[in-house]
Amino acid sequence: MANHQGAQAEGLTEEQGKALLWLARETIARQLGLEVHEPEGDIAARLLDQELQHKQGTFVTLKKHDELRGCIGSLVAVDSIVEGVKRNALHAAFDDSRFRPVEKNELAAIELEVSILSEPTPLAYATPEDLVNTLQVGIDGVIIRKGAQGATFLPQVWEQLPRTDDFLTHLCRKAGLPADAWKTGSLEVFTYRVQYFAEQH
Repeated sequence: MANHQGAQAEGLTEEQGKALLWLARETIARQLGLEVHEPEGDIAARLLDQELQHKQGTFVTLKKHDELRGCIGSLVAVDSIVEGVKRNALHAAFDDSRFRPVEKNELAAIELEVSILSEPTPLAYATPEDLVNTLQVGIDGVIIRKGAQGATFLPQVWEQLPRTDDFLTHLCRKAGLPADAWKTGSLEVFTYRVQYFAEQH
């Protein structure tokens, strides 16, 4: 398991991360009617830790052969970390409109990733150049909004889009906005940090 901690994300332990990954997989497996294997040691007991009862935004990401297979989450804290992971695991597996629902015979080939988010904060910027220079590559999760349209990229997306202008262009497209909307200065921008845990098969 890989544990990656953003500079301003709440710090969970590796054991707590393992517990959240097990919970996400167990939740999907149960929905599919598959046998659920008990975790090693006291991993399940970690789900009762007080830190995991705090309300924080969470995302669950599914990857298959290093390709995205589903990703759903909550940017704001609507429930506890434990409940958020369970809910978003199901949504990522079965309700992401970009993909068909996960099937029984493919779950074993899917790797899960759980992200715990800090509270988003507004990012003030004066010009497009200022926006590009202010964002911290590889660290910031970014939310953009214009009217009713909006979208986010987790910090992990920087791995695929390390150039800030490319990152913002793709994020605008995801939001259903013109690709160069970030150059107009009319977008609301928020940033956040994450700590994420990833399965490694």
